[in-house]
Order: sequence, then C-alpha cells, then structure tokens
Amino acid sequence: MSLIRDLLKESGYSEKATEYYLNRVSVGEIRDPDAHAIYTGPCGDTMEFFLKVEDGVIKDATFQAIGCAGAFSSGSALCNMIRGKTLEEAEKIEEEEIIEYLDGIPLQKVHCACLAKRTLRKTIKDYRKPQ
Repeated sequence: MSLIRDLLKESGYSEKATEYYLNRVSVGEIRDPDAHAIYTGPCGDTMEFFLKVEDGVIKDATFQAIGCAGAFSSGSALCNMIRGKTLEEAEKIEEEEIIEYLDGIPLQKVHCACLAKRTLRKTIKDYRKPQ
C-alpha cells in the first residue's frame, strides 16, 4: 500500500484524499434508500449516490463509483460533507468546497469533484420528483 500512497502523493493528492481513496470511506449501498441516482460524467467515470432523508435532512449518504482515485476521494468527501445537512444546503456545495475539504487533489482531477457534485444534485432532483 505504501507504493500506491507514494504514487498518489506524487500525483498531487493530499493525505486526506489518499486516505479516503485507500480506505473506501462511505463506499457502499444503502438498502432501501430514500434517494438514489446514477450519473456518468464526460470523462466516462460513473458515480451512484444513495441517501437516507428524514424531514428534509440527509441522515446518511453513501456512493459507488467506476472511476479513479479522484472520483472515489471526491465521492467520499461529499458524503461526509452532506450528512446532517438539509437537501437545500447539500445542493449548494460546489466542487471547490469538495476540493478544499480534501485539502487538495491534482488539478487534472477537478472534474471528479464535479462528477460527485452533479451526481448528488441528480439524486436530490430525483428525490423531489412526484412518485
């Protein structure tokens, strides 16, 4: 693992982003989620969000992804950032805030934070659709 850790560090991933990627923080599926959506970004990476929502507040959030370390660390960060927030607060999070929360990711991976943001917004939009 130290080789992977060293390679990620050399590539520009912060220690926090590296830990999130290596430990698969918040990766998984929530059974019977209140909200769920899948989004594929222009780069071809795909992310899937699962939310538990109670009285308009996100109680739990997890994700799955087919993608790189940037996608996984961004998804992990966003899940941690939105727990306890209202849907409205979560919707307003921008990729810069995700990157700042991670203490930095490589410049060429900024689109991964955008993928996480767009997947979350799609999940919230789908949640609000009349059933």
